[in-house]
Amino acid sequence: MEKKNKSEKVYTLLKKVPKGKVTTYKALARACGLHPREVGRILSKNPYAPQVPCHRVVRTDGSIGGYTWKGKQAPGRKAEMLKREGVEFLRGRVVKANLFKF
Repeated sequence: MEKKNKSEKVYTLLKKVPKGKVTTYKALARACGLHPREVGRILSKNPYAPQVPCHRVVRTDGSIGGYTWKGKQAPGRKAEMLKREGVEFLRGRVVKANLFKF
């Protein structure tokens, strides 16, 4: 799969995750036929945010993971965005009921 096609597939699937839900790097990677680290790399360069909601992707353990805002690491901003969308947290991790299934 070409680099652009991989990115577009990730972005297209991610747009299906509604407000109030999250997915994991692993689940998104499986749905795209990619490795989770490759998905993370693609999302770190997402030129379409927030239309392609990369903030709705978390680690498998429910922790936030990385997030870049205006060229700087901003995991706190990612958590704020998710909370505003109605995603629930327990002890710093996303509650599993908020997980979106592909």
